[in-house]
Amino acid sequence: MNCKTVCLLCLPLSAFGMTQAAWSEQSKPRIIITTDGEIDDMNGFIRFLHYANEFETEGLVYTSSMWHYAGDGRGTRFTSRMPHTARRYGERTELRWTGTNWMQGFIDLYAKSHENLLRHKPDFPSPKHLKSLVRVGNIEFEGEMEKVTEGSELIRQVLLDDKAGPVHVQIWGGTNTLARALKCIEQAYRETDQWETIHRRVSEKAVLYIILGQDMTYEEYVLPNRPDIKAIFNRRQPRGFAYGWRGSAPKAFHRNLDGQWFSANILNDRGPLLARYFTYGDGQPVVGDYDVRFHQMEETIRRGHQQYDLISEWDTPAWLYNLDPAFGLRQPGDPPSYGGLGGRFKASNKGPRKWNDVESEEADTPVVDLNPFTGKPDPYYAQTRWIPVLQNDFAARALWNGKAPGQVNRPPVVTLKHPRRLTARTGQRVELRGSASDPDGDELAYSWWQYVEAGTYRGAVRIEDTNGPEAAIVVPEDARTGDTIHLLLEVTDDGTPPLTRFQRVVVEVTGATPADRGQLPGRNVKPSLAAGS
Repeated sequence: MNCKTVCLLCLPLSAFGMTQAAWSEQSKPRIIITTDGEIDDMNGFIRFLHYANEFETEGLVYTSSMWHYAGDGRGTRFTSRMPHTARRYGERTELRWTGTNWMQGFIDLYAKSHENLLRHKPDFPSPKHLKSLVRVGNIEFEGEMEKVTEGSELIRQVLLDDKAGPVHVQIWGGTNTLARALKCIEQAYRETDQWETIHRRVSEKAVLYIILGQDMTYEEYVLPNRPDIKAIFNRRQPRGFAYGWRGSAPKAFHRNLDGQWFSANILNDRGPLLARYFTYGDGQPVVGDYDVRFHQMEETIRRGHQQYDLISEWDTPAWLYNLDPAFGLRQPGDPPSYGGLGGRFKASNKGPRKWNDVESEEADTPVVDLNPFTGKPDPYYAQTRWIPVLQNDFAARALWNGKAPGQVNRPPVVTLKHPRRLTARTGQRVELRGSASDPDGDELAYSWWQYVEAGTYRGAVRIEDTNGPEAAIVVPEDARTGDTIHLLLEVTDDGTPPLTRFQRVVVEVTGATPADRGQLPGRNVKPSLAAGS
């Protein structure tokens, strides 16, 4: 297959005329999933299908990685370029390949619950539509990006289409299929007078969320040639929701990840799709992946687990990041430093639009949130802090497979009575006014709290009346002009399971209160007079 240049060169440049304002008005994020088919990918995909109504899914693409590749069928031997997997697996003709049919198989199981899911939300995509999005990308070897594949062509076409962006390309395996798509665009346009426009617009449109970094194609091709593409690298934070979670997630949250919880909320009487969710000791081997023995009780016990404990959802944060607006945690256009369901990130020193939780596994200071259970900075807590919220929400969605809408708890609706961005001087009192309602008439518990690490002011701010819809703070005297203070209103109902939603207020410090104007500490900042969002 060759890059299809004819249709490319006929593409009108008006297709790239979307403004950021138009992008931010989208009700659903556009996403493409690329996956190498490990057990954690499969679990993440099963969960994703229960939230498929929240996204405009544009592609479901098989790709390779340092952990999984299909080989070329001719006995060609390959050794990983990644030191860890090179030491572990050595030279191989293929590696733990799980095939190119498992997504379709899970979609078939999704089809059996689709009618009931529609009763809860009428915009769940049809199984037929989801199957039409499945493509095979660059799967032969880790990092292979020389061949044009159906998967790379789908990504290329979406990045060049005339729909509003951004397009969130989720990298659950290697970046090679994405890299091939970008290379096709470059080959088609570089020698034309359209190249600068195409290069700029594609760079603005694509947003990458890369789990771990599972081949070298981002560092060797994407970053050098497309440094303006926004890329979020999550290397460490998923561990609290993945293999080894017992050592990474707070012990207080283990009850949301253990076998008792999964048996009660996910695996039993929740439809045929969730019955296939992989857990420790469940007797369900992953076809093709000879290196995983999690389904065996002997291995389960050896690893210190109980039957039906969570194995892993390492890749799930890639699409949880796009759920933030639905939960009220982050809005389109907010930087990854705000933190949310998909983790929290810092700007990289390797590219103008690259964000990481840590620059590399070997060095650099990781992003940390203070773990209140240990009182220490924690490189996983930016992700694990949301585990109870995520698991309760998943448990509620699981019930959609068999119960009628009136039989399942629905989340509260949380709003602000003022803009989400406010400005204030030091010493001024800022009134925070939220409200919430519950569609089921449940009792609501309110909590205002400061997300210290998300703001640039890192001191503690005292919040008045934290347990009601309305609260207040006084901007500390040691805050500097330009500092931001992030305050979250968290509302949880008393349904079963309890469900939580949020609103975030960002207070920007504009400077010290001028004494000559008589503006004394304690002066109210009325939200209606503050800066807009």
